[in-house]
Amino acid sequence: MITLPVYKEFDTAQKLAKVLAAKIAGQLQEAIDARGKAALVVSGGSTPLMLFSELSRQAIDWQDVYITLADERWVSPEHADSNERLVREHLLVRRAAKAKFRGLKNIYSVVDEGVGMTEEVLSNLPRPFDVVVLGMGNDGHTASLFPCSEQLQLGLTTGRTCLAVHPTTAPHGRLSLSLKAILDSKQIYLHLHGDPKREVLRQVLTSDDATEMPIRAVLNQRHTPVDVYWSQAS
Repeated sequence: MITLPVYKEFDTAQKLAKVLAAKIAGQLQEAIDARGKAALVVSGGSTPLMLFSELSRQAIDWQDVYITLADERWVSPEHADSNERLVREHLLVRRAAKAKFRGLKNIYSVVDEGVGMTEEVLSNLPRPFDVVVLGMGNDGHTASLFPCSEQLQLGLTTGRTCLAVHPTTAPHGRLSLSLKAILDSKQIYLHLHGDPKREVLRQVLTSDDATEMPIRAVLNQRHTPVDVYWSQAS
């Protein structure tokens, strides 16, 4: 069994996005005030788009914020499936256009060959990360740590920042932050919406077997605070 220290529910995704965006912005500004810069890690997919929009309107020193992704499909940044594309279109706009974005995809055509270059890019970001925003799939994956992939155990145990992943139940080779890198942060938010995701979360909390549902490795630790934010689908 896993117990969540912080779990917040909202009746609309818009309310969640407004509250969480303000919370994240405050934490980023605190980091900037303390050390002159801040690092934000976000996830792709449709869930965070409203949050991105709200974040982009926050009045903080965005020029001192570094942004990267928890994972990326190994496709061009213009591809419909690219997480970088979503970030550029929905987060790096308005006030947040001044932020320094570091994408995960690079010049290599095969993700396994590009890991080293991406790891070098990520090594130049402020650490620990100040805020990491994760999502969760219906199979319990987070970032691109999939229960179906042969690389899962490596992702859960490696000391490296990132790794190549080849899921069997999802398209494209992927690059994912490792569990160690995700936990090397000051605050993690798990951002969910819709009744199906709440049901998945209930299943997640019934066991601590991270090989079955990898998000358990994030929730079943006390090194880094994890707050779960859930809302109705609309």
